[in-house]
Amino acid sequence: MRGRTLDHAFVILDEAQNATEAQMKMFLTRMGSSAKFIITGDVTQVDLPKHQPSGLFQAIKLLSKVDGITFVYLDTTDVIRHKLVRKIVDVYDGKESSKSKVQSEKLKINNQ
Repeated sequence: MRGRTLDHAFVILDEAQNATEAQMKMFLTRMGSSAKFIITGDVTQVDLPKHQPSGLFQAIKLLSKVDGITFVYLDTTDVIRHKLVRKIVDVYDGKESSKSKVQSEKLKINNQ
């Protein structure tokens, strides 16, 4: 991906919670003219080593006030899996610290 510009492209980065900070920056800076980038991820499901911060979490913090970037947060009402999954997520969310709750929402970044 390094060195590429994605012009006139619609690109989805899925499972972005597992991107490092450097990988997220590299992805976001590939956007060319007329491109749309969508990023999805869940910061409660990071599989990176404990010492490695999630690039998704950093992007949320850094880019939340940038014009042209939109965040969409999903919660348990958006669960479309088995009806028990919503209850399971609610139970786990109830055990999280308040800091984790802020981080626990899924997001999409839609640059226009």
